[in-house]
Amino acid sequence: MDYEPLYLAYLVYFNRDRDYFECHEVLEELWLAKDKDPLYKGLLQVAVGLYHFRNNNVRGGRMMLQGAAAKLENYPAKTLGIDLAKLVGEVKEYAVRLENFADQPFPYFDLTIDIVDHDLAQQVRLAATGITPNIPQRRGPQRPDRAHSKHK
Repeated sequence: MDYEPLYLAYLVYFNRDRDYFECHEVLEELWLAKDKDPLYKGLLQVAVGLYHFRNNNVRGGRMMLQGAAAKLENYPAKTLGIDLAKLVGEVKEYAVRLENFADQPFPYFDLTIDIVDHDLAQQVRLAATGITPNIPQRRGPQRPDRAHSKHK
């Protein structure tokens, strides 16, 4: 099976780079192209939830992860070549921990999406060769260069 290039990029940014801002950028484009498919929205929200918590936005992280779990939990355990059931379980647990963060704080940690389809794993490895990591990672939307020029 051939997977969407934007989905492959999402997996590279998620698992290799831990660049959740770029995950959002590429998967939002695919989500829109797929008529706002809730599956892609849920995967997008996982990345956004991690992005928020990593940037000390506990509430935003919790809300995004809860929304992601709600969207993804009814899909088959193995979906889009990944172990979706494992991811959903980890996302739910993360969200519960964030609910209790004020009383039981914990350090940020990444999640990994387990790829279970051999063809997908190969396509992700190939896609990764053409994706240069963003160093440093973007922390938010950027204005076009012309917006930074001085007016005379």
